[in-house]
Amino acid sequence: MSLPSFASPLWLVLLLALPLLGWLHHRSHGLGALTYSHIPDGVRAAGAWRLHLPFYTRLIAVGCLILALSRPQLSYAWEENLVEGIDIQIVLDISGSMGAEDFQPQNRLYVAKQVVRDFIAGRPGDRIGLVVFSGSAMNRAPLTTDRQMLDFLVESIQLNTLPDGTAIGVALANAAARLKDSQAKSRVVLLITDGVNNAGEIDPVSAAAVCDGLGIKVYTIGVGAARGRVPVPFPRIDPFTGERRVQRVMMHVPVDEKLMRRIADRTGGRFYKATDGAALRQVFAEIDRLEKTPLHVKRYVRHQEAFAPLAWAGLGLLLLPFAAAGVKVTAEP
Repeated sequence: MSLPSFASPLWLVLLLALPLLGWLHHRSHGLGALTYSHIPDGVRAAGAWRLHLPFYTRLIAVGCLILALSRPQLSYAWEENLVEGIDIQIVLDISGSMGAEDFQPQNRLYVAKQVVRDFIAGRPGDRIGLVVFSGSAMNRAPLTTDRQMLDFLVESIQLNTLPDGTAIGVALANAAARLKDSQAKSRVVLLITDGVNNAGEIDPVSAAAVCDGLGIKVYTIGVGAARGRVPVPFPRIDPFTGERRVQRVMMHVPVDEKLMRRIADRTGGRFYKATDGAALRQVFAEIDRLEKTPLHVKRYVRHQEAFAPLAWAGLGLLLLPFAAAGVKVTAEP
């Protein structure tokens, strides 16, 4: 509820006359009352305010009636968002190499998850789905606007929960299948990977052609250090104790930039290289600007008239002297 407004504010100009009437009232010499010589002057002065009470009662009554004539209103407003939605399918690599510890504060997957969560939170008007992949692909979330569910699902993603490998073509085809029946104005795939396609029955270029035929734009994001080897943790089972341990192996994990560019160019998207967490955030910020959802807002306002209490108060104050005159006051001898 907003502050009161006035439907006929010109009536408020008459309020300026009230101070003038008060000044003229006090400027007049005659108070219209009788004084008696046997009443001490101090007593008369102390009770003089009562002689002005009828005048100020009428003055307040006139003020209430002027406010009532200006028609004060209480406004209740609400908004309706009309969104030309974009459907976005996030395709996230969860192969073992995404555990490489060259992205601070932990590893590539940890940072990618945080950036994806921030991206999802900043797209309230779009439907977003989630596909994860390594040696095979799995749909984790259908296209939805349920941000709380998406945030939970992204946060719960773990490494090595699918067969090992990097099946980029299968993951792209899976995303395309989720978007092919979409009626959204724009359909987008965000492919986030750090490896080279080495698994799956579908060639990535063929999957990109399918996306292009369906009018789906693919942004490819290659994550990882530009050169050199990085520590990659791998789970191992101790053959003697049976305990599960993590062994870190120094590996060179190249990104197939040529393939990533080819996929993006074929579908009208772009390829980005993110060599650390800050660069990955910049990539998602740029994609967010490129694929901004137009938001149309309709505002509805309902007015509630609030003049009635003021009108009744003004009439009541004007009638008060007549009511007082009808009351018989008995004085004790």
